[in-house]
Amino acid sequence: MALIVYAHPHPTRSRANRALLAAVRDLEGVEVRSLYDLYPDFDIDVAAEQAALLAHDLIVWQHPLYWYSVPGMLKHWFDKVLARGFAYGGGAQELAGKRCLWVSTSGGDEEAFSERGFHEHPFSAFVAPVAQTARFCKMHWLEPIAVHGAHSMSDGALTEHAERYRDRLVELTRERSEEDA
Repeated sequence: MALIVYAHPHPTRSRANRALLAAVRDLEGVEVRSLYDLYPDFDIDVAAEQAALLAHDLIVWQHPLYWYSVPGMLKHWFDKVLARGFAYGGGAQELAGKRCLWVSTSGGDEEAFSERGFHEHPFSAFVAPVAQTARFCKMHWLEPIAVHGAHSMSDGALTEHAERYRDRLVELTRERSEEDA
């Protein structure tokens, strides 16, 4: 039921994203597509990615925040996979009504994402482009999950974030199952 489109250019160096994925990978109906593993040459199999999107009703975009946005591979995936006639335009309805959850990690702590912090803006200032991508495809945008301070977070805090992520996916898949019943 849930497709996790995972985009981390250096997955073995990301303790936070590894912990998040480990917490949800075993859930029934969850498929993980690790873009940097699948497409090291950036030659995306558009048909396979679109088929994966069609097979799931919950789409999760999980990645570290890179230059206040998504990593290059995920942006490339957006450009290729969310094509006109499939995701938007010309009456495209393929993704309409699918739920979209954004899960992002950042090295900066919550204070860094404030008007007085290092980044001079709250994290919410960086949500709009990703949210609008989903909305442009007629997807239902869900409240994102942001894990800040990934570089310095304690193991206990990271475990709590991973458990909350798991609980959220379980809740979202349960809601859909109840709607379908």
